[in-house]
Amino acid sequence: MFLLKNKLDQVYYHFMLLPGMILLFIFSIVPMFGIIMAFQNFIPAKKIWGSPFVGLDNFKLMFTFPDVRTVFFNTIYIACFKIILGLLVPILFALLLNEVRVSWFKRMVQTIAYLPNFLSWVILAVMFSNLFSFNGIFNRIVTFFGHEPILFLASNTWFRPILVATDVWKGFGYGAIIYLAAITNIDLNLYEAADIDGATRFQKVLYVTLPGIKATVVLMATLALGNVLNAGFEQIFTMYSAVVYQTSDIIDTYVYRMGLVKLQFSFGTAVGLLKSVVSFILIVLSYKLADRFAGYRIF
Repeated sequence: MFLLKNKLDQVYYHFMLLPGMILLFIFSIVPMFGIIMAFQNFIPAKKIWGSPFVGLDNFKLMFTFPDVRTVFFNTIYIACFKIILGLLVPILFALLLNEVRVSWFKRMVQTIAYLPNFLSWVILAVMFSNLFSFNGIFNRIVTFFGHEPILFLASNTWFRPILVATDVWKGFGYGAIIYLAAITNIDLNLYEAADIDGATRFQKVLYVTLPGIKATVVLMATLALGNVLNAGFEQIFTMYSAVVYQTSDIIDTYVYRMGLVKLQFSFGTAVGLLKSVVSFILIVLSYKLADRFAGYRIF
């Protein structure tokens, strides 16, 4: 009787999930039917069922294009740096913020730090375009020290570091919340014992705080593995130009340009499908690692 009542109670929760599941089905499951185009020479006039099937020709063609190799390299390069710095900077910020003893100042800094996370890349792209423009503040600093102005956003040398730095700046405050929450769960008796032993602040961070959040760090690192092929479409699309395709063109922007701009629907779908399959494998692997090293499981 109890089990029956418990199941009836759960019906309400399922009804609450229903609108979200319907939207997920319409916008995420139904469009997957379009992956058939990856195995066709898609002709819009003939639609999907009328277009001829070519098997794996689009995938074979993909590996003959030198720009495809460049795109995959750029994606992995940018994503790896974002993941590494996106882990280290929030941890460092959380450790520094945890040492602040003035509570109002601590709350103010934390609020200011995580506010950029809620800003759209469309807004931030305009802001950074002005900051890094020929007459922007960074070029004023450059000319102040006697150097020539630099076209930062049109430079293959500078564009990738700017992408990584701005992405880390946008998300480090929000990411630090997880580590601050982990720090608050550390037993205060450990800090008291360290004080009795004469440990300095740095030693307490090194031997108490860091070991206390090790499981959280391992968990976040393993889960980040699934984003190796996600270098940030919105950021790059709103900030890049044809001048820096060599160092900033990633899989998502390449698929957009080939599929929607150049109307090579089948080829763009094939590239996107390959990326999705590899990303799925990496996500499964990351959850396996998270379960093994941090005890984190969804199911």
